[in-house]
Amino acid sequence: MRRLVLAGVCYLTVTIGVVQAQGTSSNIRPVHVPAGTVLTFYLQTRLNPANGNLLDQFPKGTLLSIKILDPIDSDVTHDGAEFHGLVTSPLVSRDEIVIHADSEVRGLFALLRSRNHPDGFRYELLVTGINDGGKLFQLTASLNPSFVDSRPVPMSKKNDVSPPPAVVNGRSLSAAHK
Repeated sequence: MRRLVLAGVCYLTVTIGVVQAQGTSSNIRPVHVPAGTVLTFYLQTRLNPANGNLLDQFPKGTLLSIKILDPIDSDVTHDGAEFHGLVTSPLVSRDEIVIHADSEVRGLFALLRSRNHPDGFRYELLVTGINDGGKLFQLTASLNPSFVDSRPVPMSKKNDVSPPPAVVNGRSLSAAHK
């Protein structure tokens, strides 16, 4: 009888620990971005800038306005999934257009480790490349001005045909610019 009670207590302890561990990952704030949403991304500094990549001349924090073409939903979209978009505003340097509006964008939906987030993880959308008329630019741009900053930054969306509101990290995105 004593062994049976001890086995039952051990079973309950293990079961409760597994349930608590599974519950922790569900507390990561969700991301829901409908297709057609315009988001502002911040250019990040690249570790190994490429010679001749014109985007490397722009400072960290340069704004990129991107219209998301694929819906992104953290309940369905898996970590590492690719998304596509279009540049909505040209990127200009010294009165010269470096990236034209309507250039194709590719990016990744990623689950990143975060020391600042209470659950240790956060979702992030990362722009990884732009194709401007056959010119391919590799870059890194994120929704936050810094990878260290775990607070979402207010995003923008087009006001003409409004898709459902985008939600990133549990916050509804507001229109910052038109």
